[in-house]
Amino acid sequence: MNKSIRYFLGLVLSLFLSIPSYSFTPISVHLDSTKIDFDYTLEATMLGYFSKDGTRNPTLKANKGKKVRITIVNGEQMTHDISMEKLGIKSATILDKGSSTSITFIAQSSDTYFCSIPGHRAAGMVGKFEVVEGAIRTELVKGVRPSKNGKALNLNFETGNLEDWKAEGDAFASPIINQDPSPLHDKTMKIGQEGTYFISSGGTKNYAFTGTLSSVPFKVSQPFASFWVSGGALQDTRVELVLAKSKKVIFSSTGQGRATLQPVVANLKPYLHQDIFIRIIDKETGITPIPYVAHDKLAHINFDNFQFHTQRPNYPNELKQKDIIILPPLDPVLNAGLSGVKAAEAMTLPKGFKINLAAAEPDVVRPIAFTIDAKGRLWVVEGHTYPVPAPEGQGKDRILIFEDTDGNGTLDKRKVFMEGLNLVSGIEVGMGGVWLGAAPYLLFIPTDFQTDKPTGPVQKLLDGWGVHDTHEVLNSLRWGPDGWLYGNHGVFTHSNVGKPGATDQERTKINAGVWRFHPTTHQFEVFAEGTSNPWGIDFNDYGHPFITVCVIPHMFHIIQGARYERQAGKHFNPYTYEDIKTIADHRHYVGDRGPHAGNFRSASAGGGHAHAGAMIYLGGNSWPKEFRNNIFMNNINGSRMNVDQLNREGSGYIASHKKDFIVMNDSWSQWLNFKYDPSGSVFAIDWYDKNQCHSSNPDVHDKTMGRIFKISHENDQWVQVDLTKASDMDLVNYQLHANEWYVRQARTILQERGANPKVHEALKSIIDKNPDVTRKLRALWTLHVTEGLTEKYLLALLNHSDENIRSWAIQLAAEKKQVSADMLSQFESLARTDKSAQVRLYLVSALLRLDPIKRWNVLDALVQKTEDKTDHNLPLMLWYAAEPLATLDVKRAIQLGQKSKMPKFLHYTIQRVAALKTDEAMASLKDLQSQLGHSHENHEISMLLDKVLSQK
Repeated sequence: MNKSIRYFLGLVLSLFLSIPSYSFTPISVHLDSTKIDFDYTLEATMLGYFSKDGTRNPTLKANKGKKVRITIVNGEQMTHDISMEKLGIKSATILDKGSSTSITFIAQSSDTYFCSIPGHRAAGMVGKFEVVEGAIRTELVKGVRPSKNGKALNLNFETGNLEDWKAEGDAFASPIINQDPSPLHDKTMKIGQEGTYFISSGGTKNYAFTGTLSSVPFKVSQPFASFWVSGGALQDTRVELVLAKSKKVIFSSTGQGRATLQPVVANLKPYLHQDIFIRIIDKETGITPIPYVAHDKLAHINFDNFQFHTQRPNYPNELKQKDIIILPPLDPVLNAGLSGVKAAEAMTLPKGFKINLAAAEPDVVRPIAFTIDAKGRLWVVEGHTYPVPAPEGQGKDRILIFEDTDGNGTLDKRKVFMEGLNLVSGIEVGMGGVWLGAAPYLLFIPTDFQTDKPTGPVQKLLDGWGVHDTHEVLNSLRWGPDGWLYGNHGVFTHSNVGKPGATDQERTKINAGVWRFHPTTHQFEVFAEGTSNPWGIDFNDYGHPFITVCVIPHMFHIIQGARYERQAGKHFNPYTYEDIKTIADHRHYVGDRGPHAGNFRSASAGGGHAHAGAMIYLGGNSWPKEFRNNIFMNNINGSRMNVDQLNREGSGYIASHKKDFIVMNDSWSQWLNFKYDPSGSVFAIDWYDKNQCHSSNPDVHDKTMGRIFKISHENDQWVQVDLTKASDMDLVNYQLHANEWYVRQARTILQERGANPKVHEALKSIIDKNPDVTRKLRALWTLHVTEGLTEKYLLALLNHSDENIRSWAIQLAAEKKQVSADMLSQFESLARTDKSAQVRLYLVSALLRLDPIKRWNVLDALVQKTEDKTDHNLPLMLWYAAEPLATLDVKRAIQLGQKSKMPKFLHYTIQRVAALKTDEAMASLKDLQSQLGHSHENHEISMLLDKVLSQK
């Protein structure tokens, strides 16, 4: 943001904050057609709605029938609005700091106001609106100052000095202030002290000072005490009440990250007649070593007016401890701006592991994506064009090929494959060439991998990929076990994908989720939708995909046809009603006020909310067994590699936090992805940059640096391979290798070579005879991609003893979005009798690919499985499959809803039927209403039916 815009927004906010009506106290006026009876104005931030007196999410009050206006002013550069839950009204959405919007309504009943932007209500932007009788007044709360030797102590500083206090350090050298606005704080900050004086440990000018201020001891003479406090909600800016004899802290409070003083109340009943003293602590400098993060000017503490009370005082703007999220000190950042060699030396790794610099600037700059080919070489994209796409034909991105020729961990051989590319964000090789995500295109470059030269012009296979937010474009290209090319897509970029020249009807929309593209049929489809900005996907030993994301919870098990929690926006299907949540049982940031508040203070939890890269380690036996099938991801704000353990539960998984694998100890570190190689070692690309946040301004990013690191265990043995020269039978045997790199490379080469009866026979032998189910699955996937599967064979596999084989047989049978009558009959049988929740999940997923008219019988059996009521995935997946059936047969859909044991299934069915708005639909809902009656058991359903039928 340039200086003139910052000045303008600051001026707007300053002017607004000087308006007397910026208050939570309502302004009462006479009622007529134009005037407002109760006028409230609140500041909106992710921490909540704040009134002028500092109250977070205040209870707003009005008399019944009166006209109310609630205005919000944006306290930050972020989207906010205000909505009333029962009234169903919503303001416009505001973005810029200082902008405002409002809602106006007649007070009829108590209600809830909240921010409707996804995730903001959960982060704390929600409060109460109450309809009350009689006058609305605020009563003055009185107390008494503690005394010593018959003299009231100077605990409100009205003497104008530090009498009765002792100061240590710089922060309290000259702490007494008698102005509001304070000369030490921003002029827009209203302090609101009691009396003439208050104290501050630095304000926004001297926030870097530290120190302690302690009162003389005094006796607890009454059971309750209060004092006024504001400033940082930080662990090291706080007020303590301390027992004089034992030095035990009996009460403590920080501010809540705002300047306005608010009262806090302490219950001192257990300490009556004991001596205590007040200790005001500021050990927080607020100085951050991170170049693009501003110093914290609220890293100080303000204090005023300690009093005793005979009864617990009732302050309307009391600062309650439950409303404060106390952040720990800033994470120590040991290094920044290191050389590649020094950066590797600074990292902390587990015992038995080492890391070395494989390549660095100027040999590699701005590495944004990479892959490893069948010769163990790295194909690395340099993203010189990012973040602003260049005009067509003027791109500056290029692809480099790196190779370690002697096994010393250094990529000593380097060549340029292609230059002049535009906004490349993903790369994969195989199936005859190089595949690139380069919005607005998915590109293919036919390639001779013996000469590493293109054999033809760059082909635009798909277009319509959006560039609205260039850090959320198509990314993370990777071959799936089914032979499709998979990739991710972010939520704030809106794409309408199709073959060049395709009509809108022939295209597919995506703005968040996982997609796939078939390399030979060129079919494109959305595999699953939702999440936020995924920048990493990988598959475990059983072929199950997982992605890592940012802002919202970080880990998702991806199921074909599923719809997941979104950071923003709505699902394309308006009848989704509810989406599937994260599988993580933890988060990588601290606090309860949204993901951003804990940035750079969350080392204890994993580092922060932003993640890039995903690697499920399957690199062989040289690494300790504990790492196999764990998923690794880089934590960008935390400069560390997080690890989650994936454990099966029900139809899916739970992801649990493990100890961070590597700590980079360098704030410029930004690993974007990592993959294991033929030796089991891991290569990682590092977009090394002082700026860790996306910006459309290219000048905030360093354009000269980049690194590639190699992580090895002491047991790793370097090998030099070239699987392109392997025979078909050798490639089949590689499906048994302990290192998945061989498995995947061999499968892709066999897929490119095409059908071969001898290969098929050998693969079937593995499926039939190998005792390890993961080896059976590898052979099954390879049999599929080499076109060796028949329906007869798949039908037989549906009766296999292992749930994973049955599950994959279902998915592969439905690949072409149609199945035979025999196959559908087998699906129905499995739905009734199969004991595996995973198999039932795959059945539902397959149904989503079939014509809705063929889903009835399978769904009829699955929705009645009481054991799946609490499953993480099945209740909602079943609804996604059942939803369109209402358009086929209303009565039968309602009957299915009545049979269902899934939570909310009947609720959703009623909503979906009502959305048809046909006479038949309404008549069927009336019949259901009559049938159910108004018993207590059916109370919620009856209320819903009353609601939808009244809207006709």
